[in-house]
Amino acid sequence: MQRMDVDLDVPAFLNSEKQNVPSNLQHYYVDFEELYDRKLWHQLTQKVLEYLNEPESGPHQVSLFQKFVVDWESKINKLSLVYIGLTTARKFTELQDSVNFLSDIITKVDTPETKDAYVYAVMEAAYFKLLMGQTEETKKSIDECEKILDQFDSVETVIYASFYRVSAEYFKAEADYAQYYKGALLYLACIDINKQLTKKEREDRAFDLAIAALLGSTIYNFGELLMHPILDSWTGTEHEWLRTLLFAFNAGDIGKFESLAGHFSELPVLQQNLDALSRKICLMSLIEAVFKRSGDNRSIPFSHIAAETRLPNDEVEHLVMKALSLNLIRGSIDQVDQTVNVTWVQPRVLDRDQIDGMRKRLDTWNRDVNKIATFVQQEGGEVFAQ
Repeated sequence: MQRMDVDLDVPAFLNSEKQNVPSNLQHYYVDFEELYDRKLWHQLTQKVLEYLNEPESGPHQVSLFQKFVVDWESKINKLSLVYIGLTTARKFTELQDSVNFLSDIITKVDTPETKDAYVYAVMEAAYFKLLMGQTEETKKSIDECEKILDQFDSVETVIYASFYRVSAEYFKAEADYAQYYKGALLYLACIDINKQLTKKEREDRAFDLAIAALLGSTIYNFGELLMHPILDSWTGTEHEWLRTLLFAFNAGDIGKFESLAGHFSELPVLQQNLDALSRKICLMSLIEAVFKRSGDNRSIPFSHIAAETRLPNDEVEHLVMKALSLNLIRGSIDQVDQTVNVTWVQPRVLDRDQIDGMRKRLDTWNRDVNKIATFVQQEGGEVFAQ
């Protein structure tokens, strides 16, 4: 996979290869030779990138790199070199060949001035290693690249996209739902999902995010996912009910959760975790019950929580203690009066119904403030006049 120590006859290669490619690609080889002869390296790089985007160029990309690009690779912008190398690496039939090929690229961009390109190459090589089951090697690459990225004020979006995508895939392989959820959402924030993902890829990503949100032991706010257009990929598909389930969880709607439980048999991973899901919907129902109350009415009787969560009264205290331990709420339990005094509830990304509820509470607060202002003005008028 590495460049051979022989002199390359670039014109002969380009002329020969031109005869082997489909007719609609032959003009690229004419352009390659002209730009190469004129030493217009930037324009040549752009032309190669354009060529790599041609679907029919796939079978010819490895030879193009090994017998043409390597001759002038030192003139190529390092990020572009990694992109060209990555596109080429995907054409090898053996994963180890892809890793070996990218390893050669990595050595060429491992300089203090090109650490951004280095991260890009290392993360993409790590993905091939992950596909080979080399999870420990993948994790080492993630940790190394994270430290490097922390030193940058900013880098190209494509590098962040690569880092978050590969990291998310690693955490998916490790069944670390919370970390997958975080990484996958950050990855989606770095790309145009309609241009860079196929419909099938959007559906699969939405599915993985939904499962991670539902099963993540520390994820109790789905607002960011619910507002993401990635979920639109489910419209008209067999998984559309999952979107309704996510909204039910975010709203703490136990009734809706129970009505959708019949679908769980379609997804063994949910059926196997039914008890955990039931505990989670109870916690989210508690959060929603607290959130819907005004700030001066956060002393909640156990009986009210039992009614909201459909739990026996003697299980409410344990539920509240769990919410406190997860830092979903802050406050104290009055075991004598059987109440919970909540001083804080975890900040949330709100859906439209929750925003409307907040608007109504603000309207009520505004009216109360106006009443107080009017009272002060009427009753204190004589004092102010003195």
